[in-house]
This record gives sequence, structure tokens and C-alpha cells, in this order.
Amino acid sequence: MGGTEARNGTGGTDGAEGPGDPPTPGGTPVPAAGPPPAALTTPRGRRPVVAALMLGMALAAMDGTIVSTAVPQIVGDLGGFAVFSWLFSGYLLAVTVTLPVYGKLSDTFGRKPVLIAGIILFLVGSLLCAAAWNMGALIAFRVIQGLGGGALQGTVQTIAADLYPLKERPRIQARLSTVWATSAVAGPVVGGLLAGYADWRWIFLINLPVGAIALWLVVRHLHEPARPRPHTRPRIDWAGALAVFATGTLLLTALVQGGVAWPWLSAPSLGLFAASAALAALTVVIERRAAEPIIPGWVWRRRTIASVNLALGAMGLLMVAPTVFLPTYAQSVLGLGPIAAGFVLSVMTLSWPVSAALSDRVYNRIGFRLTAIIGMSAALLVLLAFPLLPYPGEPWQPALIMLLLGAALGLFQLPLIVGVQSTVGWAERGTTTASVLFCRQVGQSIGAAVFGAVANSVLAARLLDAPVPGLPDDLDAVARTLEDPGALSAAATDHLRRAVDAAVDHVYTGAAGAAALALLTLIALAPRRFPVISEAAIDSPEARPGDPPGAR
Repeated sequence: MGGTEARNGTGGTDGAEGPGDPPTPGGTPVPAAGPPPAALTTPRGRRPVVAALMLGMALAAMDGTIVSTAVPQIVGDLGGFAVFSWLFSGYLLAVTVTLPVYGKLSDTFGRKPVLIAGIILFLVGSLLCAAAWNMGALIAFRVIQGLGGGALQGTVQTIAADLYPLKERPRIQARLSTVWATSAVAGPVVGGLLAGYADWRWIFLINLPVGAIALWLVVRHLHEPARPRPHTRPRIDWAGALAVFATGTLLLTALVQGGVAWPWLSAPSLGLFAASAALAALTVVIERRAAEPIIPGWVWRRRTIASVNLALGAMGLLMVAPTVFLPTYAQSVLGLGPIAAGFVLSVMTLSWPVSAALSDRVYNRIGFRLTAIIGMSAALLVLLAFPLLPYPGEPWQPALIMLLLGAALGLFQLPLIVGVQSTVGWAERGTTTASVLFCRQVGQSIGAAVFGAVANSVLAARLLDAPVPGLPDDLDAVARTLEDPGALSAAATDHLRRAVDAAVDHVYTGAAGAAALALLTLIALAPRRFPVISEAAIDSPEARPGDPPGAR
């Protein structure tokens, strides 16, 4: 398979030529290896597949947040208040730790069977959740649902890259970003409405018709290019998959439950971290010996993929500030209701997809890396501006911050995802995409743990000299106390609000540090030009690992 380095015009464009494009200074297009099926080449044939991808993305995103506002009704019906947080943690764990596994399976057996299996598993988990008889059963069924959600999240992004050539890819990625952001923000609202006016079990039953439509569209309309039959039967690295799953489960459990269920320096935390470190070392040994490893070594040996993984992991870290702490700030400091607080956050979903859709006009001129650097530099400035907001301020001020942050991150994330997908062939794209999403998810888990500890420590320090004794020093407890204004004096209420304001300011300062880390990663590690494979070769299922390095 031949290939071409990225074009280098005035700014070093990281682009790729399609079949039949004229020669460019960076190289000559590679002849096409044969046209894929019509469903993958004509806009009309792609439409039902895109609709299925958007429905699948909506399901995976919404079910990560839809349960949050229905917790009182669920606990009132099933009990189990002490462990209800695992309704979120169990789903998050299952999605995150299965991403690398599904990525490898989609490269080995194709995207369609993995996506179909994921949708079916997600729907089975949803049906079981609706039939749960106690909290333990509901948590277990949420894990099953998350196992399907991992396939949805990773495979949808990979198929989107398969469907569209490089020049058109920003549009589909922008649509998926819009669906993801809108669904994640709408999840709590939908969950609250269903729990309040119907029954909490409808939160899961509503997935069935939507998922059934997505499943039918995938089965009927998704046609993958025929691949050459392998000389030997594909070998599945079950030992590696189990090791990755166990390592991720222990690490994320330590991060999610540390400082909540037990202190950070307690025996459970230290034991989980030690066990996850030992399992990580064992995973490396297993993967080095495996013929077809779940997480191949080339994911970290190639500068482009490794730098994008680390940069998007840092982005996952900083995203905790707006998604987790901004709603608390809006309600506790600004005194907004849940719907208005959700609007302050949701404005980010307006600018993000617009910026992402227009990013190709930037990276086609100056390259993927420099476009991402500009986006994250803008995000760094926006995050540093948040602590400068006046107290208590007006709602439009944090809303404007979120609008600008969404525009900056859209300019950062999409060029990196499109760029890294364009540096690998068909047979490596699923693994590459899954590694990127996995690092972003792990970054979010680390961010939730780190910034939660930061916020609570700032609160505890600020409340030492509180005007009245007995005030809570935990962020969640403070937020619940402020929901009942008659319970505190005016001085105590103002003191609590100022403490929350200071805690969230420190979180945003930490998020700015994560943005700086992403910038340093791109500047120090990412190549100046992404080694993009030509459009003819990149979409050929015959593109295999071990092709000439010049095509990378």
C-alpha cells in the first residue's frame, strides 16, 4: 500500500488527497483499491446509517446522565440509598473498560457485528433495568447496559470515519458531537420528567423503541466492504481482554469511590491502587506475548496516536469543571433553579458543534496540530477567566464563559480525532478510535476524583471560621443545605455561597492546569505534520498493520 505525507502549503496542511485529486507538493495520490459498496459512497445510501449512528450515540450519552434526577423515586421504590451512586459508576466503568476490547474486535471481525451486538446488549440491559426488583439488581443490570454502551460509543465513531472521506468527516463528527452534548445535557431533564409524571422504569423502557429502530437501520443499510479472507483463523486475545477489563475496573473503582465511600489514604483506596498497578504490569506482559493484543504496542509507540491520546485525556480531565461543578455553582452561588442551571451549561452545546463543523477550514490551512493548539490555548484563557467573575455575578457571565469554552474545545477535539483516524488504515482504525475515547473517559474519571478532593478541601478550609457552628463541609451536603434557605441565617447562607464560589474557582484553576498539560503534550510530543494516509488507501480494508511507514 502506498501513501503520502500530509500536504504542506503555507502553513503545513495536514490534509489527504482523494482518488483522482491532482498531485500536490506533499505527494501523489494513490490509486483507489476498488470502490466500496454504494451505501458507503452515495449520500442517499449513507443517510439511514447516519441516522442509526445518531440514535446509538444518543442512547449511550443520555443513559450516562438520565438516572441522576430520578434517584429519589428509585431509592424510594427499591431502597439502597447507601449504594445508589453505583447506578452511575457501574455504567461508567462498563463503558470505559470495554472500549479497547470493542475497538480490537471491530478491527478483527468488522464494525457491523460489533455494533449489532452492542445494541442488542444495551437493549437487554435496559429491559432488565426496567424489571429490577432491588437496588443490587438494578446496579448489575446497569453494568450490562454499560457493556453495550461501550460498543455503541466506540464503534459509532469508527463507522463515521469509515463512511466519510477526510474532507467531509468534520460534518458527521460535528453532528455526533451535537447529539452527544445535547443528549447528555437533556438526560437529567428527561429522567426527571419520566420519574415525576410516569414511572422511573420508563427511563429504561424508552430505550427499546429507539434502539430497535437503530438496530433495524444498521442491519438493513450498513454494508461494509468485502475484506480478504485471512490465511489463518483470527485469534482473540481473551487473556488480554480480561486483564484490561480487570485493571480498568479496579483503577476506576478506586478513583470513583475514593474520598466518597472511604478516605483517600485508607486501606481500601491504597489496596485498590496497588492491585490496579500490579494488574497493569501483568497486562503489559500479556499483551507483549499475545499474537493479536487488545491494546497493541503501536498505539503508544506512534507519536501521533500517543500524543492525541494524552491530549484528549487531559481534555477529559478539564471537562469535569463545567459538567460536574458548574451546575452546583449555578444553583448554590447564583441561586438558579435546576432548569436554569442546566441552561447555563447547555450553551456550550451550541458553540461546540458549530466550531467543530468549521474547524476543517482552519486545519486545511494550518494543519491538525496547530489548529488544536489554537483551540486549547483559547480554552486555557477561558478557564482562567472563570475565577475572575464577580461574586455573586449574573447568570449570563458563566453562560458566556461556557459559550466560548465550547467554541474553543470544538476547535481542539475534532481536528485531533479526524487527524488521528486519518493516519491509520481500516484495520487499525477501530483500535485507534477506541484508545482515544478510552483515554478521554479515564481522564474524566481522574478529574472527578481530583477536583472533587480539591473542592471539598477548599470548602473545609473556608468553613473553619463559619459564623454558625455545625455547617457541612462537603460540596453535596452544602448544596442540599442551600436548597432550604430558611434553615440558615443570612450571614451563614452568604458564607456558604462564598465558600462554594471559592471551591469552584479552584476547580476551574485546576482545569486550566489540565488545559496547559494538553498544550504541552501537543507542543512537545505531537509531530508538526500528521502523517496522513491517502484517501484511497485509508479506506481500504486491505490496509493492514506493517504497511510502509511512509504511509503513516
